[in-house]
Amino acid sequence: MDAWLTLLRTPSIGPATLRTAVARHGSASTALEALRRGDSPRELDAEARRWLDAPDPARMEADLEWLEHPDHHLLGWDDPDYPSLLREIPGAPAALFVDGDPTLLWMPQVAIVGSRSASEHGLALCRRFARALASAGFTVTSGMADGIDGAAHQAALDADARTVAVLGTGPDLVYPRKHRALAARIAASGALVSEFPPGTAAKPEHFPRRNRIISGLALGTLVVEAGLRSGSLITARCASEQGREVFAIPGSINNPLARGCHQLIRDGARLTESAEEIIAELSALAASLGDRLRARLGSAPGSAADTGAAVESTPTGSRDPDYVRLLEALGHDESSLDELAARTGLAVSALSSMLLVLELEGDVRPGRGGKYTRIPRS
Repeated sequence: MDAWLTLLRTPSIGPATLRTAVARHGSASTALEALRRGDSPRELDAEARRWLDAPDPARMEADLEWLEHPDHHLLGWDDPDYPSLLREIPGAPAALFVDGDPTLLWMPQVAIVGSRSASEHGLALCRRFARALASAGFTVTSGMADGIDGAAHQAALDADARTVAVLGTGPDLVYPRKHRALAARIAASGALVSEFPPGTAAKPEHFPRRNRIISGLALGTLVVEAGLRSGSLITARCASEQGREVFAIPGSINNPLARGCHQLIRDGARLTESAEEIIAELSALAASLGDRLRARLGSAPGSAADTGAAVESTPTGSRDPDYVRLLEALGHDESSLDELAARTGLAVSALSSMLLVLELEGDVRPGRGGKYTRIPRS
């Protein structure tokens, strides 16, 4: 962990250099030693060399203190839990700081973005689409800005669904400040994500970098309202360049906040009138991502596979006995992991993986406070 923190704070070394170094040398620690020896993809300046040789101990201690919190995580490029979809994009971040549940970054996500000065009609549309997508099992992802972003997060939370907020600051700072309560709710049941180390303040150049992560985590990006100079068009362009679907809601020709959406549609975005269109378009991609997650869980130490539990999608009657026991223990009232461990005799680490699989298969719904409810099969 110290190696990653040292690398991420090294001046004038960007994500591409770090990814290349870690991929070449196999880990952050060996990459750090190589960079200290001068084995670098490019020439490092004097400031970078000074930091690599003698990192600021106060800054490093503060970073480590942030990571000591049980819900704070750092996912490096060499970490098998680094999100699969994000790994595919050009210019992927070398590492992610996460406040909340890092497994959400593997779940099927739809990004919802739009104007900071959205109209009441646009905000109502955003909430409607966010609720419908969340009800269909998609995690709603956005950038926690004013307007459409904040409304998307709030609607998902109010529907007892999870949401991911990608930040243009360090993971310990909230921008805008008015969203402090919203950020706390997201961290409690979803995830706050940043490529910037703790303590990093908001800067204009951070937000285009944030936008590529929003689109890179998601199967598709929906633009609700946007002017022709809206930052949400950057997110949509990133999504298109990453090979992801872009959806745009049309509006009145007299509404300046519809012009960005109309431009996106002219450029090839899908004209979208209902959440059902997005769900239909992304369902097959979501199933494919679910297969990746099941494979990841099946190969992870302490996973369901290690307990003998099957991870294939199977009818209840032919499931592994541990899965049957878990479903029976769930019942129809909310249950915590500790309660399920007591009822089933299974380890909490195994239960966490098994519940993710059952959620992907539509048998379990996560609720508030880390509790789970069984969804009856029709």
